[in-house]
Amino acid sequence: MYDVLIIGSGAAGLSLALSLPSSCKIAILSKNVVTEGSTFYAQGGISAVLDESDSQASHIQDTLNAGAGLCKEDIVKFTVSKGKSSIQWLQDAGVPFTYNNDTKKLHLTREGGHSHRRVAHADDASGEAIEITLVERVRGRDNISLFENHIAIDLITTRKLRLKDNRCVGAYVLDRKQKSVNVFKAKFTVIATGGASKVYLYTSNPDGSSGDGIAMAWRAGCRVSNMEFMQFHPTCLYHPHAKSSLISEAVRGEGGRLLLPDGTRFMQNFDPRGELAPRDIVARAIDHEMKRLGIDNVLLDISYKSADFIIKHFPNIYKNCLKFGYDITKEPIPVVPAAHYTCGGVMVNIHGQTDIKNLYCIGEASFTGLHGANRMASNSLLECVVFGHASSKHISKRLGKDYPIPDIPQWDESRVTDSDECVVINHNWDEIRRFMWDYVGIVRTTKRLQRAQHRIQMLLQEIDEYYSNFKVTSDLIELRNLSIVARLIIESALLRQESRGLHYTLDYPKPDPKLASVDTILDPITL
Repeated sequence: MYDVLIIGSGAAGLSLALSLPSSCKIAILSKNVVTEGSTFYAQGGISAVLDESDSQASHIQDTLNAGAGLCKEDIVKFTVSKGKSSIQWLQDAGVPFTYNNDTKKLHLTREGGHSHRRVAHADDASGEAIEITLVERVRGRDNISLFENHIAIDLITTRKLRLKDNRCVGAYVLDRKQKSVNVFKAKFTVIATGGASKVYLYTSNPDGSSGDGIAMAWRAGCRVSNMEFMQFHPTCLYHPHAKSSLISEAVRGEGGRLLLPDGTRFMQNFDPRGELAPRDIVARAIDHEMKRLGIDNVLLDISYKSADFIIKHFPNIYKNCLKFGYDITKEPIPVVPAAHYTCGGVMVNIHGQTDIKNLYCIGEASFTGLHGANRMASNSLLECVVFGHASSKHISKRLGKDYPIPDIPQWDESRVTDSDECVVINHNWDEIRRFMWDYVGIVRTTKRLQRAQHRIQMLLQEIDEYYSNFKVTSDLIELRNLSIVARLIIESALLRQESRGLHYTLDYPKPDPKLASVDTILDPITL
């Protein structure tokens, strides 16, 4: 029995855990080893107004501009206002940010969509520095138990137990090593599982980004919103063995140029901001040129800068590219867009509360309204810390209240068997990711979306039947979640009959002014 169960071990979940009172008994679930999540692989940094020439008004406006009319302005203002204190909290925790040698102030870089340098970073491995630092802090807390290789199967609500007052009381969890399912009881449960970019064939995300929290919350009865807005990072290393190898936006922020194979720059043909345009514009431009010319990739070149500058600013990218035969101090990098970030998610309020009592959702799995139709670079880690702290405050005020936990039945496997057809899981996983890439990718049409809708309806039936007959495995859990998230993305995309931000459809190529502030909301009861 825990006071707080946190499902997910990235920046959002760890920030929450470390902000709760030391008297609070906390469990953190990590589906893999604790460092194998999207936070660890984040390169760019965390945005905040830290320079005298910058202002909160500017950061707010840049975020609203990137969000293409769908950001919730009160949430943007709230998040931006917490930027400086969030950075200070991370500094106090010991995160080794990069500093200017001359002034001893934080070195700030600039990324797409930002009008000022406001991205604090730790070289080009900011997420790794944040994750490792916060994990060390968590391991030093007696009140926090960290469970690695534990994947949540489903949330437990009193409604499922056929009780009147519907609230979340924990989760069924698979211990991947022991291959046993355990009940984790908790007064408060927090989803911090990250995004769903693994639903696409090509992604910058680690394997665990299968939309688990979004799917679990949906099955439990939570609404989700704006799932059509899947962000494709414009620049991932193009190499058959460079799995999930992101080339940080900071490379373009420091002068990296996008080139066609003949060395011609092209971004100025699509946006006056060139390489520093928001990600949706850059990704579509690259996609357009690849299809127009029939090429597999474009090039990202920063080799005109000095080798010392490149290695100092991008030591990890330099080393990683070198492993695959590319010396970025001497030659361009072959790059392609890849699915990167889920801008929609589980609907929450400013405290991170969902539609179900005592269930919260923070980080990439949530929909706060901060990102609108397109997330601006480096606002994601900021959101993790800000809403981790916001949820902590709200939960802390309610810890003293009495939330009795009813009797919860153990996981029942008496009517299922071990599967002798694991190939079904692999086949369905591959099929979903491929048709999502082909039909629900950077550029969409109604006909493509309808094809995807037809396929996902058939696969959902197959997966549901499989799930009912065989013992759960981590692969089956992820496939089940991935199929639900795919459906949510497709249904949302069909509902939005316009092009806005990350959602671009050839059938409705322009924004519809009547939809300028309208979110796509999917209710489990009606869908």
